[in-house]
Amino acid sequence: MRRVGAWQRPEEEAIATSGRRIVCQKASAPSRDRIVGKKQRIVIAEDHTILREGLRAMLSSDPDFEIVAEAVDGRDAIQCVENLLPDLVLMDLSLPRMNGIDAIKEIKKRCPQTKVLVLTVHRTEEHILATLRAGADGYVLKDATHAELLMGIKSVLGGRPYLSPGVSETVIEGYLEGRKTSKSSTPWHTLTQRQREILKLIAEGYKSKEIADYLYISVKTVEKHRANLMKKLDLHNVSDLTALAIEKGLVTR
Repeated sequence: MRRVGAWQRPEEEAIATSGRRIVCQKASAPSRDRIVGKKQRIVIAEDHTILREGLRAMLSSDPDFEIVAEAVDGRDAIQCVENLLPDLVLMDLSLPRMNGIDAIKEIKKRCPQTKVLVLTVHRTEEHILATLRAGADGYVLKDATHAELLMGIKSVLGGRPYLSPGVSETVIEGYLEGRKTSKSSTPWHTLTQRQREILKLIAEGYKSKEIADYLYISVKTVEKHRANLMKKLDLHNVSDLTALAIEKGLVTR
């Protein structure tokens, strides 16, 4: 599957990822045109092909933007950002293998100068606050208009945070109700990042050996995490784990 269209050049680097290919141009020293320049360089991280193609077509028609790469999961997005050093990542949250929130944390750790604007269907306070804590610069809902998305992109690129109106209302309501950071602790909130990562992969249908290979850990460690997840969450089979992962927005069906 091609990730980059007409902007692909001979010097681009092909990165093999889990049987898929994603093409990212190697980062180079910025030219004078880029420093003063007219175009803002954007990576789109979205696993649904039709949405990704629509976003690419819409943003490519704007003379201020250049789409330099596309990613289909969180790890691809991190790799593209490291290789290309874009100005902005337009990031979905429900990405396969590594979700958007974990990808944002890594991107901000490795390339803090890159802005991240989330584009998602998730409008719960839990998702919004977790995303902002991860370091996102803005949060736009997928039912936004073309004009609102452009406003969000330009605000974030200009150094101003942006929240969709519906998102702002959710955050304000949570603040007024005394839930400024998070709801009261539940078994779900006690899961470690590694446990959530393994839960996501289990729910996506990966076997223990595949998860172990992907995370560079042993099968025994994966099985231990699986057992701890079931015990901590009081769940008893993979179907229950998958249902919870869908409910919490880790995966979509």
